Amino acid sequence: MIEKVDHIGIAVKSLEKTLPFYTDVLKLSLLGVEEVESQKVKVAFLKAGDTKIELLEPLSEESPIAGFIAKRGEGIHHVALGVSSIEERIAEMKQQGIGMIDDQPRLGAGGAQIAFMHPKSTTGVLFELCDKKGLGK
Repeated sequence: MIEKVDHIGIAVKSLEKTLPFYTDVLKLSLLGVEEVESQKVKVAFLKAGDTKIELLEPLSEESPIAGFIAKRGEGIHHVALGVSSIEERIAEMKQQGIGMIDDQPRLGAGGAQIAFMHPKSTTGVLFELCDKKGLGK
């Protein structure tokens, strides 16, 4: 069911101020930066072995990431689990009693289909299901 940890999402106030730590100090390769208008975020993906780190900068105060930072500060926001057949995975989670933030997959960064599990159902951790079928995973 779960194929891998696809990425770890980290909420940041500014990509410009944060990226040098990841690229210059940790020496991680920057894979790309894009804006995801539906989420009101700008994201940067960095390669960390077989897993990626996704830095998330809010584009507006209405962004869920802005709310997260205001409440908890910068830091780990979510763990994305690589899956296939995301619709089936969502149904399986619901059958197991896991509350879903997204009952249907939606478009995420890099063209992936994503759905978040509610942290109240997952011992306080925000998990994202991430299906990159046809994207070269």
